[in-house]
Amino acid sequence: MKRLLKISFDLSLLSFIPIISWLLLGIIVDKNLINIFTLTYPIQFIYYILKSLFSTGANICKEKDKNKNAVMSGMIIGTIVSVIIFAILLFNIDNYINFMNMDIDTYKVFTIYSVLQLFICLEFAMVLNKLYYEEKNTLANKYSLIFNLLNFILLIGTSLITKNQIAIITTTLIPLSLFTLYIYIKNSNKFKLQLNVLKCIKYDSVELFNNIAFFLIFLFGLSNALEYGEQFTIALTFVALITDTQWDTADAIVTAATIDISKNEFNYYYHKNNAYKLLGILFATSLIMFVCLYSFYDLDFKITMIYFGFEIVNFIIYPIYRIKTCYLQLEWSAFKTTSNKIFASILRMVMSLLKTPFCTGIGQVCSSVYQFISVSIFFKLNYDIAKTGEVIPKKINNKDNV
Repeated sequence: MKRLLKISFDLSLLSFIPIISWLLLGIIVDKNLINIFTLTYPIQFIYYILKSLFSTGANICKEKDKNKNAVMSGMIIGTIVSVIIFAILLFNIDNYINFMNMDIDTYKVFTIYSVLQLFICLEFAMVLNKLYYEEKNTLANKYSLIFNLLNFILLIGTSLITKNQIAIITTTLIPLSLFTLYIYIKNSNKFKLQLNVLKCIKYDSVELFNNIAFFLIFLFGLSNALEYGEQFTIALTFVALITDTQWDTADAIVTAATIDISKNEFNYYYHKNNAYKLLGILFATSLIMFVCLYSFYDLDFKITMIYFGFEIVNFIIYPIYRIKTCYLQLEWSAFKTTSNKIFASILRMVMSLLKTPFCTGIGQVCSSVYQFISVSIFFKLNYDIAKTGEVIPKKINNKDNV
């Protein structure tokens, strides 16, 4: 539990600081800036796609294949690919804002800031991921705290001094970039450029294809949902603000499980119990944020509760199917597990195109329920769980009984 909390601490900071920053920027600089959180939400999945392929996949490759060059090779190649992708996005920022049915003049400057910040956070997250797998969680916590405090103090402090948007983002991003570059270099090792990209895809294929699907789902789904007017937009944004940090933090469940599975130290009940303890804490924080922030927005209670209800359903079933999915991917069949996830994502994508303002929530619940049922069946058919928490393959268990 201690390790899970350390990992979740870093993930929560990386998510919470941007959210509270957008809330304060909306109060200090321009009330419309709060909507940039929703506007740029799909782009964060580009961040997750690249992190999955060049960081998580590379770290698992190092553990399972004993490839000492995999992690640094992944970081360097990932950085180069990230520069290209984010540069293309910046050059087409007007088209993106227009596609999301938002005003270019109002949102352009801080949308550019949000994209650049995501790139910096990606480089920072790759360093943290390396430290997690090296079991240097305390050092990772230290870096995370400094990075996020620096980000928050510079952004909000500058916005209190000047309302010039370009001055605000420049003052914030330059020191943040320099700090990230410093820890990137400090935690680099000598290596030979050697990375099997196909194995990186295989080892984290579920998360990779999941994030590709999420990018498409939210790109088209949010564009669809934002057509229904301000009443639905603000309710959707509000619920996203009070649950997004919690979902990002919940990724610690996957990270901890993946590390133990790759090192053959996995205990199902240990991870399941810790996951629900963490989610209990996270759900409580969502409720607190709901109560504390509700009065600051002109919200329709029924609409807001419908959106929030979708999140509650997902909170309840998430730990079971995500932990089992991690195990099935690494120990059973990466192809079958990923194929099942792709089907769930297609289901969610189709539902997200429904002509209703609740399309994204409906898609989310349908996908999660399908995964909960299908993954539980796959796991039950192939494995038994001992009272100690050890996962035992069915065929081995049957031989022992004979």
